[in-house]
Amino acid sequence: MSEAPRPARGARGARASLTRDEVLDTAATLVKQHGPDALTMRKLAAELGTAVTSIYWHVGNRESLLDALVAGTVRELGEIRPHGHTPAQRIVSVARALRRRLRDHPHLVAMVHERGLTERMFQPAAQALVHEVHAAGLRGARAADVVRAVQFQVVGFVLVERNRERAPVQRPGDEELWDTTTADQDPALARALAGPPDPDRLFDVSVRALVDGLLDTASRPADRP
Repeated sequence: MSEAPRPARGARGARASLTRDEVLDTAATLVKQHGPDALTMRKLAAELGTAVTSIYWHVGNRESLLDALVAGTVRELGEIRPHGHTPAQRIVSVARALRRRLRDHPHLVAMVHERGLTERMFQPAAQALVHEVHAAGLRGARAADVVRAVQFQVVGFVLVERNRERAPVQRPGDEELWDTTTADQDPALARALAGPPDPDRLFDVSVRALVDGLLDTASRPADRP
């Protein structure tokens, strides 16, 4: 059986068809699936079907590679575009997009946090929120409160989601705790709480209520002592 032809290699042993973007995309996939500890230059080279020296040629050492992945994550989280007809709708759309990005890339987001770049990562979303609260007629400290409250809501919600997903099986569970036979006052409530929550729906309900309440309260005249 004849040996399969090896990929053509260019300067310094790099595979001719290999690009920096391909290296970064493959590295990002490995981190998303298994976490940063699973990303080694040898494993990355095996995934790409090339030599380790080729990886170094394209992205430098492992720290340089991680820095590039962090920079890419920061850029990606900055690609948030509001949607909707009103400031409130657009603020909610920013919150949804931010939650989706944080959930899709937990390991990469953790790497950003470890390198002290969390605020920089959130800055584009914060700027989008500032634009919308200005469109709603808010300025100064009241506008800042809306921006920060929405950010805290998104991050806190994602943390609770992840903790619930990783938690051990609960005994007793919701179904037992909310036995409809003991819920004489509101059996429909008991049935709803006994079932599993719908995180997407719950996020929409909570963030809409938060935004509507914040914009309504912030638009009123300031309380006087």
